[in-house]
Amino acid sequence: MSVAGAVVTLLALLVAPYTPAAAQRERATLPFDRAWRFHLGDVPGAQEGTFDDSGWRTLNLPHDWSIEGEFSDTNPAGAGGGALPGGVGWYRKTFSVAERDAGRLVFVEFDGVYRNSEVWINGHYLGKRPYGYSSFSYELTPHLRYGRAGNVIAVRVDNSQQPNSRWYSGSGIYRHVRLVTTDPVHVDHWGSYVTTPEVTAASARVAIRTTVRNASQADQPITLRTVLYDAAGKEVAAASAEARVPRDSVTDIAQDLVIRSPALWSLERPYLYRAVSRVLCGGRTCDDYSTPFGVRTFAFDPDRGFILNGKQLKIRGVCLHHDLGALGAAVNTRALERQLQIMRDMGVNALRTSHNPPAPELLDLTDRMGFIVLDEAFDMWKKEKTKYDYHLDWDAWHVRDLSDMVQRDRNHPSVFIWSIGNEVMEQWTNDDTTAIPIARELAGIVRRLDPTRPITSANNNGSPANPMFHAGALDLLGHNYHHEAWPNLPAQFPGAKLIITEAMSALNSRGFYEQPSDSVASYETPYVKDHGPQPNKSYQLSSYDNRKAFWGSLHEESLRLFERYPFISGMFIWSGIDYLGEPTPYEWPARSSYFGVVDLAGFPKDPFYLYQSEWTDRPMLHVFPHWNWTAGDSIDVWAYTNGDEAELFLNGASLGVKRKPGDVSHLMWRVAYAPGTLRAVARKGRQMIATQEVKTAGAPARITLAPDRSALRADGSDLSFVTVSVLDRAGVPVPTADHLIRFRLAGDGAIAGVDNGDQVSHASFKADRVRLFNGKALVIVRAGEREGTATLTAEADGLAPAVVRIALGTRP
Repeated sequence: MSVAGAVVTLLALLVAPYTPAAAQRERATLPFDRAWRFHLGDVPGAQEGTFDDSGWRTLNLPHDWSIEGEFSDTNPAGAGGGALPGGVGWYRKTFSVAERDAGRLVFVEFDGVYRNSEVWINGHYLGKRPYGYSSFSYELTPHLRYGRAGNVIAVRVDNSQQPNSRWYSGSGIYRHVRLVTTDPVHVDHWGSYVTTPEVTAASARVAIRTTVRNASQADQPITLRTVLYDAAGKEVAAASAEARVPRDSVTDIAQDLVIRSPALWSLERPYLYRAVSRVLCGGRTCDDYSTPFGVRTFAFDPDRGFILNGKQLKIRGVCLHHDLGALGAAVNTRALERQLQIMRDMGVNALRTSHNPPAPELLDLTDRMGFIVLDEAFDMWKKEKTKYDYHLDWDAWHVRDLSDMVQRDRNHPSVFIWSIGNEVMEQWTNDDTTAIPIARELAGIVRRLDPTRPITSANNNGSPANPMFHAGALDLLGHNYHHEAWPNLPAQFPGAKLIITEAMSALNSRGFYEQPSDSVASYETPYVKDHGPQPNKSYQLSSYDNRKAFWGSLHEESLRLFERYPFISGMFIWSGIDYLGEPTPYEWPARSSYFGVVDLAGFPKDPFYLYQSEWTDRPMLHVFPHWNWTAGDSIDVWAYTNGDEAELFLNGASLGVKRKPGDVSHLMWRVAYAPGTLRAVARKGRQMIATQEVKTAGAPARITLAPDRSALRADGSDLSFVTVSVLDRAGVPVPTADHLIRFRLAGDGAIAGVDNGDQVSHASFKADRVRLFNGKALVIVRAGEREGTATLTAEADGLAPAVVRIALGTRP
């Protein structure tokens, strides 16, 4: 399409929502992700409206250019940053604004740009945001052209100074962008604040503070009418307030409403209400602003832990980084939803946004799906962890960045805790003049903006001498690791409310096993990767923070202590899912973490089933390892179950019944290998609740494809995650298969990424082929925008191919 054609098309898109005339004064929010031009590398003059970008690549946002690069130990980010390239990139977009919108205000909103973003409109500089995780907006109005005259927005992104992160950050406009048009009198950006200070079974008082901005040059009398709707869209309360907003200023308006017999937001039933704030100017509606919220009560108690809606509840959480595996840092709602679904299946009810403000879509999902969120602001303060990290921007930006995070996220009912830092280096100072003033300043910022939630910080210095613990800034004392100290925490910190903000850091690779050398061999070992590292590959210990090698624990060990003590309100496992970068304690050729309970492709590792056995009630049984060995081998066979006992059979012969011994959460049999079938039966109260078979696989024969969804929305962004494996002639999965699988996709769709969960693979995620890792791989299919069918074909040398069809329509 020509540039002129693109302008006309976008003009039609922008004009359509503003009719009829009566609606023209109301707020309009339009996606602004489509048809950007992108160039990797710095370009002088690219901010100018007259710059010729016709030779640049056209793409849709969100976009992460680093994930498209090649893994290399020479990339400045290093293995800690994912061994992928950074650099400088430019984005430009041409758009039009209708003549009828002259006199209205136009804003562009960015959910996140990594990092050092600078923005221009028609050559006019709007500003810079260094922190790559902050959401922000700019007003475009003073510099816009109306009608068919084009406007050009240009964004320069500078991620060239590296390392600036201890994990993979991604590069570019990696979160969504919107264009927002309002009347000069409107609810300000993040301008509503909803709390529920009084809640009983009979009623809930809803306190709403709305910030109205008058950008005109005349004082404006207004009426603010706020209506509350339940989940079915029924009006349940309303209130009106009169005010006069002075010109070029903002006014806060407080309103109290009451919901009768409120439905409470809970993990089992995450019920959402909606507050709609209508600003009336002289009888007409000049703005309409919607805020989802929930009604719930909660408290943290020094003895009982966490209490939600009057009931004691353990916060069973995981830490998650922001990348989405093969998709990199580019946000995709379905990919986030899949991660949460996998965590929910494991029994997780909480997550920590390690170690930065998350994408807004993540919190929308946790609101709707029922998760507790610890919302974290920073990984460092004034003292650096890597040479070019946020400590360089701290003095100028930390107040703004923390304020923006709290204002953006404070209406989400899933957010229960604010974290002002993670393992900050200031906690190791021996005086009170460094950490304490900063902690108090940050806590003061949060409390001024939201006094309803507790504040914590994740501390790996668990000593009572840690200045963070006596700064008076923290409502919850957050401890990382040091599980051996947990039983004594109430004595060390009398009266304190306690949470384990990070634990475990045990290392695993999915599906890799070594033959045990003795009868007590373990399948999970902290800092000595459970099932590896793989033989015949060279690894080097990371030089960063080797103290961590003394902090980690076996999953079972910390889990046992956590569940034993009610005063421990919650625990966040490091980590729920593998992430790019930080392959600690290894370095190159490793380029992603080993900490996840789930691998980078989203396939569960064996400890996943340990947590499922302890944290879920649905009958389950997981037996491992695979059953392809060599005659003469003796194998430790393990089982996780939420039954009382399990019996193991080999080729029909019983190998005995095992019951969970005391605090140990696994069952184990030492078995002399013979090919055939292992069959386990789990029982509870003498009744069978689950069975599982593990069979010896024969020679690989054919490929199989298993999509997580066989119908997608034809919206250009919906995804199907397709598991690829190889079967023998009898249909048994081959656990050692490592074939190179090639893909073809017909129809309106695209291959968005491939992965196999191997932490040392240097193959591109943006390819049409992938090598199986321990019998599995993943291919991600992205829907196009036309309805129909996308047909995925998988082929490999010596194997029968596989075909799967995915329907593309108006709904999945």
